Amino acid sequence: MSFLKDLKILYHLVLRPVRGKDHAQRMENFYAGQASHYDDFRKRLLQGRELVYETLGKACEGTWVDFGGGTGANLEFVGEPLRKFQNVYVVDLATSLLDVVQKRVAKNGWSNVTAVTADATTWTPPEGSADIVTFSYSLTMIPDWFAAIDNALRILKPGGRIGVIDFYVSRKYPAASLKKHGWATRSFWPVWFSSDNVFPNPDHLPYLQRHFETIMLEEHRAKVPYIPLFRTPYYQFIGRKPLSS
Repeated sequence: MSFLKDLKILYHLVLRPVRGKDHAQRMENFYAGQASHYDDFRKRLLQGRELVYETLGKACEGTWVDFGGGTGANLEFVGEPLRKFQNVYVVDLATSLLDVVQKRVAKNGWSNVTAVTADATTWTPPEGSADIVTFSYSLTMIPDWFAAIDNALRILKPGGRIGVIDFYVSRKYPAASLKKHGWATRSFWPVWFSSDNVFPNPDHLPYLQRHFETIMLEEHRAKVPYIPLFRTPYYQFIGRKPLSS
């Protein structure tokens, strides 16, 4: 049965055209048919989330905004410390995924977690600011990803933290502190992911490091289900908004 579920997911990932007049419609069109089986497949594909969410959950409290938070599954990596936060907002444009958030909130008894249909490039929490902002494999699906990071910087309190995990490719000539990918990696993955409107970008990490103080940065490769010889690059980043901002 799990293989049949995977086939359904793969159909939506590889074969089914993504339609819609704007980004919100395209997101809902892409996820509506796979929302119920979303988490199981992504658990094998989207690596590196647990470390970032667990680390942020232990280090902070207050208001947490999870942009592109999907089904809210990432919050389960935080565990019991999640309950000490005053408010946690799972923000997404795909309402079918946010429906799953509501079910997860009820299952876990999270009285402080709210699902919000909104745009990551402009949304502000009701409190006016946040202590943590996260993007888990969502920056690559936000057309104006730089505006999303700018918005995160805007709403974060001075000293607040940002956590990002996502696919990427390196620049042809990256900074000495960053990994360098070969031509095949830099060429293949953007084309492979683009059919799903996912765009691995060589400028994510430089942009993040320019705007935030780096607390943690790791670069790895992850297995891709049913493609055993392929490893897609991903990064884990935790940064701090400068106190002088």
